[in-house]
Amino acid sequence: MAEENNKKEKEDQKKSNEEFINPIDPDKITENPHNLPYAHNTGSAVVKPEDEGKVKGRAMNAMEHQTDMQLDQIYQQMQLLAEQAKGLQNRKVISEKIYDAEMRFEPLINHTYHLYEKPNKKTLLSLIAPDQWGRSVKDFTYIATVKLLADHTWDVLEKSDDVEL
Repeated sequence: MAEENNKKEKEDQKKSNEEFINPIDPDKITENPHNLPYAHNTGSAVVKPEDEGKVKGRAMNAMEHQTDMQLDQIYQQMQLLAEQAKGLQNRKVISEKIYDAEMRFEPLINHTYHLYEKPNKKTLLSLIAPDQWGRSVKDFTYIATVKLLADHTWDVLEKSDDVEL
């Protein structure tokens, strides 16, 4: 029995000394099957190659949509800021005109006053509204109803359609 075992060992050594030849074509095998662009055995998940142009097209559409949306938001914010700046500029102009006007009292913040033009083309700030003059003769042309704000600028509440501020 020992002799038989020795024979088997010698045959096994002889077989291991012989060069192993793989019957599978080397072009069809890989050391890293996870790098293959297709399934490497019958039990693998189906791998469908994606159309690169289609993927890029979708990405470009999404990118354009998002950037257009953000640019539109920025444009709307710019318009709002421009309107606020224009409103502030208008308040500055009317405030300068009012501070150049004749006023025989000290205006108080958050109170309403009325701006008139005298026959000599000078302006007058008054406490009296256009409908409060009663029977007295008024030679003044109504320009606007204004309110003194906390920053000492004036806000136009109403203005005459006949007069340009």
